[in-house]
Amino acid sequence: MNYENLISVTGVITDITNYNNDCCSQFITITVDGQQINIIMTQDTFVVDTMRIMPGMRIAAFYDSPRPVPLIYPPQYRADMIAVLRPEEDITLAYFDSSLTAIDNSLQLNLYQSTIISTLNGQAYLCPPGDHYLMVYYAATTKSIPPQTAPNRIIVLCQTTTP
Repeated sequence: MNYENLISVTGVITDITNYNNDCCSQFITITVDGQQINIIMTQDTFVVDTMRIMPGMRIAAFYDSPRPVPLIYPPQYRADMIAVLRPEEDITLAYFDSSLTAIDNSLQLNLYQSTIISTLNGQAYLCPPGDHYLMVYYAATTKSIPPQTAPNRIIVLCQTTTP
């Protein structure tokens, strides 16, 4: 998977139905700042922690930005990955250098012993997480440039290519 092109949309699930009479695909409606967005979840969509998603949950759906989307309202995207979030939690997916600063300077990470670091399949990641694409779960940031955070959890997306 090319993580460089993934963009997220975060909202609360309001409805889940079958997609095109296919029991292996679901049509998820989320609300984002009062606006409705539709997410298509296929059998190829990776759900972090293999959680069963339900209405009322807050999720981040990551989709491939170069993939064509229908020009309809409400917008509709096919999710490549979905992560369930707590109400106060934010998430970012970006390439972080060895100093744990996102390549676009949007976030800098300050690790603590309580920070959980794992691979996408849930195994402990025992090396320094820098120089990888990271999915970072966090609750608050500083107002500095770049904003800094002490993440609750980091998922290292092991990939051999760099941006």
